[in-house]
Amino acid sequence: MTKVAEKIIVALDVPTKTRALDLVRQLRQDISFFKVGLQLYNGEGPEIVRAIHATGAKVFLDLKLHDIPNTVAKAVESAADLGVQMLTIHLIGGSEMIRAAITARKDHMSILGVTVLTSADEATLHETGISDRIDKQVLRLARLGVANGIDGVVTSPREIKMLRAEFGDKIKIVAPGIRPAWSEVGDQRRFTTPQQAIEAGADYLVIGRPITLHPNPREAVELILSQLS
Repeated sequence: MTKVAEKIIVALDVPTKTRALDLVRQLRQDISFFKVGLQLYNGEGPEIVRAIHATGAKVFLDLKLHDIPNTVAKAVESAADLGVQMLTIHLIGGSEMIRAAITARKDHMSILGVTVLTSADEATLHETGISDRIDKQVLRLARLGVANGIDGVVTSPREIKMLRAEFGDKIKIVAPGIRPAWSEVGDQRRFTTPQQAIEAGADYLVIGRPITLHPNPREAVELILSQLS
């Protein structure tokens, strides 16, 4: 497995354990990290995390927790007991919620704060009462998260350079909204190519549909890696 391959997290945004594990088996030669999001987790429950771990792969559990502090803390404890390597919370939940998540985690698990979803634009912010530009909102939330102990942020690749300038190597930056030039954009609004995200300073790239919907997922991974090497 190449060093650049270790930066790719394949998003298993599929409905069933059977489909998810088929993708894991196809891609394990090159990929060691897989994202389990709401669709798969709600359909298959904690067992899907255990099944992926059984292959030797790592799991990024992307549940975007956002609730009262006690509820979030208990959810973090449960995720930690599953052995996941990364877990997401929504930074808009505020400092008390963030601190509750940090306190409840275990050493093996990183808590990542979600800033602004990659499907959002400034019109999305405005309709929810936020008048600032997206970059200002991302930076505000990232500062809140870092001040309260998060390990990293999940942010559009378009904000990576800004966050690196602000925090240096103090945090991990995980970038969804990655679209190779040959793939469809879909519902992403703030996206870049894998190469652009790596050059901007991303630690990890989350790539889903360009790989999982490709007729040959392994071929898609190999194409992405060839463009990054």
